[in-house]
Amino acid sequence: MKLRVAIVGAGPAGIYAADLLLKAERHFDVSIDLFDHLPAPYGLVRYGVAPDHPRIKGIINALREVLDRGDIRIFGNVLYGRDITLDDLKQHYNAVIFATGAVKDADLDIPGIDLPGSYGAADFVSWYDGHPDYPREWPLEAKEVAVIGNGNVALDVARILAKHPEDLLPTEIPANVFEGLKKSPVTDVHVFGRRGPMQVKFTPLELRELGELRDVDMIVYDEDFDYDEASRNAIATNKQITVIDRVLTQWRKREVGQASRRLHLHFYAKPLEVLGTDRVEGFRYERTAPDGQGGVVGTGEIRELPIQAIYRAIGYFGSPLPGIPFDHKHGVIPNQEGRVVDDENALVHGVYATGWIKRGPVGLIGHTKSDAMETIRNLVNDGGNWWTPAQPDEASVVELLESRGIEYTDLSGWHALDQHELALGEAEGRQRVKVVPREEMVEISRRRSVPVSR
Repeated sequence: MKLRVAIVGAGPAGIYAADLLLKAERHFDVSIDLFDHLPAPYGLVRYGVAPDHPRIKGIINALREVLDRGDIRIFGNVLYGRDITLDDLKQHYNAVIFATGAVKDADLDIPGIDLPGSYGAADFVSWYDGHPDYPREWPLEAKEVAVIGNGNVALDVARILAKHPEDLLPTEIPANVFEGLKKSPVTDVHVFGRRGPMQVKFTPLELRELGELRDVDMIVYDEDFDYDEASRNAIATNKQITVIDRVLTQWRKREVGQASRRLHLHFYAKPLEVLGTDRVEGFRYERTAPDGQGGVVGTGEIRELPIQAIYRAIGYFGSPLPGIPFDHKHGVIPNQEGRVVDDENALVHGVYATGWIKRGPVGLIGHTKSDAMETIRNLVNDGGNWWTPAQPDEASVVELLESRGIEYTDLSGWHALDQHELALGEAEGRQRVKVVPREEMVEISRRRSVPVSR
């Protein structure tokens, strides 16, 4: 028999799931179609990783190898729930795997968080990564900025805000982003974490990169380094924490005061309120202290800092999908090892999940692979519970999209866009220049002539 599977989401989670399904031990043929609402594949690797992270973006090379084999079809610029529905998928496939990730900012419920000048980090990341569905301009008017969070995204946001834009030119930063950052008057970026420096969520690599910024002083505060027993134990038993401690110790010994910009790291700071009347004017927080077990308790000491913009980077959150159960508290599709379940915990036959929409926005690429393995194993074992599609032939999906006037992009179209962006970069002595407007991406992918505008 032939198993027809649709995967919604062409980021790492979706591509790994497709690859593992094709390699799984089975007694039937498999035909896989990837759908994504963006004209280009790779999801958050293309639109969620800072442009000055070429080592992390090397993940794309592994994903490209999977797609370039040619045994997985891609339908880009197709939005699930609008261009193609769950009923459509049941007509053409035996099962669907949702790998739509988590791309919205988690909420920070404090007074003033909705004032003008307060932003979600995910939106800012999408802007500087050239996401086609976000505005081309960003309001960079603040001299003093706060970033709330102690994960890698918080450090990415802080680094892009503090870094001199000329130092981003060797990367694939879009032209409109470079022009926007050039106008920024920023002098100070403050990063706030609720717990101590030995309880951070970012990686040593991210931290070290901050210290390599040209003409940016790294400011840390001695009051944050009176370690308790839990912190000392973390340093002694965790190699990553050991490296983080070593980096921060080196920064404490640096002379500062000569750079034109400063990046401050504040630990033991619990957000209380964003201050301002018509827009962001300041940030109020409570000083916390170690509780002896790796957590913190409030001290009652309240501090304020003048700022003109604030970014919350406290995590991503998944989005509900039409016709699919959703856990609004945790931002995931409820599931049992990748098998989707409804509100009464009953299996929803033929529907599966993988990646961040399955388990929440935690973990790295290795976790994404193990997630996919679990989901694929259960899908393969569920042969008796698959859908029975009325139109399982591959051509019928193409006919459906074309009958609806959907200007979908395919793998050859992505190759055309990829080569176009590389050529734009070569002309400017850079690796790549991203095409940002969706319409232009689609035009190039569908092999039409298009004026070059970025």
